[in-house]
Amino acid sequence: MDEEFIIKAHIAFPEGNENNLYSWLLNFQWANDLYNELYAHSKKYDEGDIYIYTDPDWRHPDYPLGLAYFEPEHNVACILGMQYFGEFKKGTLSLAWGIAHRNGYASCHGGLKKFVLKDKKRVFAFFGLSGSGKSTLTHSKHNGKYKVKVLHDDAFIIDLLDGSSIALEPAYFDKTQDYPTDHPEQEYFLTAQNVGVTKDTDGKKVLVTEDIRNGNGRTVKSRYVTPDRVDKFHSAIEGVYWIMKDDSLPPLVKIENPVLAATFGATLATKRSTAETARKGEDRDRLIIEPYANPFRVYPLIEDYEDFKALLSKEAVDCYIINTGAFLNKDITKDITLGVIESIVEETAAFKPFGDGTGLEYLDVPGYEPPLQDESYKKLVKERMMMRIEFLQTFNQEHPDSSLPGEAIHAFDQIVRSL
Repeated sequence: MDEEFIIKAHIAFPEGNENNLYSWLLNFQWANDLYNELYAHSKKYDEGDIYIYTDPDWRHPDYPLGLAYFEPEHNVACILGMQYFGEFKKGTLSLAWGIAHRNGYASCHGGLKKFVLKDKKRVFAFFGLSGSGKSTLTHSKHNGKYKVKVLHDDAFIIDLLDGSSIALEPAYFDKTQDYPTDHPEQEYFLTAQNVGVTKDTDGKKVLVTEDIRNGNGRTVKSRYVTPDRVDKFHSAIEGVYWIMKDDSLPPLVKIENPVLAATFGATLATKRSTAETARKGEDRDRLIIEPYANPFRVYPLIEDYEDFKALLSKEAVDCYIINTGAFLNKDITKDITLGVIESIVEETAAFKPFGDGTGLEYLDVPGYEPPLQDESYKKLVKERMMMRIEFLQTFNQEHPDSSLPGEAIHAFDQIVRSL
């Protein structure tokens, strides 16, 4: 979406899948005169175009849920036996993220926004699985307190040299359940999936957008739904927020060092929403770990770890855990979440140590103070840190050729010992 990084992509659908092809063309940027000219003058990379072959009607007894096969070094993939548009969108992004990663960018599944203040600009990134709140946080106008510009709410890349960022898509792929028939945002719906159709009182066909018959109703939504949308931020990123739904953590935790910050990203703990496919037997209410909130990686996890460690080592970049779920048994409301972000924007946040020697601080939010003297609470926090340690140990056993460094496990060991 910018002359510094623009890649051509091609996809083939069998006849009868025109809706998915149309959605793909609208979700990404089709090749018009303007973008052909931009591409002709863009930075050259030693990479081929992206090519994807699809057959949604393919069936094989060994792959009852379908088969996705990637050769990222050649920028090609085939996606077989899958009907849902999200598979083709994320398949394309997976290869694009791989290209960006090989060429000096951190590849990001998240949202990025810029707060334009009188005397400064602040750029924050929010990383979370679909349904975690990342789109809500990215698009929030904060009741008009600030001028806000949005890069994207799902897919972007960060230049590891200068901290600038580029969007990979013009459109948005959004859940529809919050947009009933009379919602003005429906004016920006381009295509829809997993929704129903009925007739209104005038006999006109209208969408049934709530998740009634099918879960995860979706729409490809025009970029123009966001008035202050841009495709590149020249301003360097200042804040990285790992969105988690870990009820052992207060609404906002600041991470003090880049190793621990990168490791928390590698062990991002959350819960799957209806926007994500749960694995067989997986409880949606159980905490799961999805490194950097990105299940679409086509290169070793250690390389993302090193990229984010490098990014978070920059003096101007701070890292936080933002809990959008509940703290202990108390829900964290949207207003609380937006309020803690605003305290960072305005530099009024007052942090307190989260124990001695943990490398963590928490924002003092009335009603959400962590009871650090309570043994049962400390036990819960230790259990959550041990869950992350066990994930890293298991990962390293299963990936001996690309294991995460010992410093990552040591960072969590230090928290457990300190508590």
